Amino acid sequence: MDFDFDPADESFREEVRSFIHDALPADIRERNVRNYHANRADTRRWTTILHERGWSAPSWPVAKGGTGWTPMQQFIFDEENFAAGAPLLETGGLKMIGPVIYTFGTPAQHERFNVPFLRGEISWGQGFSEPGAGSDLASLTTRAERQGDEWVITGHKMWTTNGHYANWLYLLVRTDPTQKQRGLSLILVPADAPGVTISPIIDIGEGHSLNEMFFDEVRVPAENLVGEENKGWTYAKFLLDRERAFSAEIPRNKRNFALLKQIAREARRGGRPLIEDGAFAARLAQLESDLDGLTWMTLRALARQGDSSWDLPVGSILKVRGTELQQTIGEMHVEALGDRGAYVYPEPDFATGEHHWPPGPDYAPGVLADFLYRRAVSIYGGSNEIQRTIIARQYLGL
Repeated sequence: MDFDFDPADESFREEVRSFIHDALPADIRERNVRNYHANRADTRRWTTILHERGWSAPSWPVAKGGTGWTPMQQFIFDEENFAAGAPLLETGGLKMIGPVIYTFGTPAQHERFNVPFLRGEISWGQGFSEPGAGSDLASLTTRAERQGDEWVITGHKMWTTNGHYANWLYLLVRTDPTQKQRGLSLILVPADAPGVTISPIIDIGEGHSLNEMFFDEVRVPAENLVGEENKGWTYAKFLLDRERAFSAEIPRNKRNFALLKQIAREARRGGRPLIEDGAFAARLAQLESDLDGLTWMTLRALARQGDSSWDLPVGSILKVRGTELQQTIGEMHVEALGDRGAYVYPEPDFATGEHHWPPGPDYAPGVLADFLYRRAVSIYGGSNEIQRTIIARQYLGL
């Protein structure tokens, strides 16, 4: 296997790096480097800047308003974007519902939703999980009934990431109570529609990125149905497979691993740098090896996209390995911080008023909060146990 990028890709990397260096506002860079979750205002500003360059949809085809970049170019862009401290583009619209709309929806829906999304005017929230339907998503009970030219939606959704920022929601709802997977549909709902209530869920890291949503006879036009009625399970599988593929989080893992090495060089144990401790150094080396392996597997998967002879359940494999590495890096962050790692440092944006973090190294705020948040990455998008079952059935024939 050739481990080198070809000259064209390296030239593209330099173009992306130079553009981000010149175009990324300094205040956004400073906030995003020290925070683990970009705020919505910064993401919108950065999306607008990229849109002016024609880069706000790196993974979309040109005909749909995207760049038409190769999978390798998309990987390079994501890597450079994250390394520079730029906000990640909104994945809900960019890599999930946006492609569903232009693949299965109508041209009118693409113009109404995807085009303004690329300008940073629409933010999406996902309404899939419910109190009784998480890993077994097909058991959801939120229902949508057709009444004339409208859908009437009633139910309860949980764990909606960034739902409080969203102005539109994409909901998986039950339209046929006599079927399970075949009774689901995908409907787009304005977040401010009468009957929609969004309540915050404050996570263990003191952050607010999650929400629960209640729908009390919410009425939306019939044309807000995406694709065909009762085909929502097909669209959800399409969407979730894309979510799992980017759950590897290579750019995030690389940046957080670099932070781990910085902490290990500066932290001291027994009068010497932690990185000189043999046991810790061995774990660090193993972690770096695992991260390199995941990176090259991701690149191999990108190079084989569209190759029907390569039938690995790649999304599930990358999801399992990538999320496990996120958690391991977080654990070692907290361990390396020693006594300072025991503090619940909230993210700087949450540490206002009476919620200031204790004094410590510049890199300490947010570390423990992110470690706690990352406990969930092996659950959302389909738990890793379910992903292993998919791998066993689809590839090993078990």
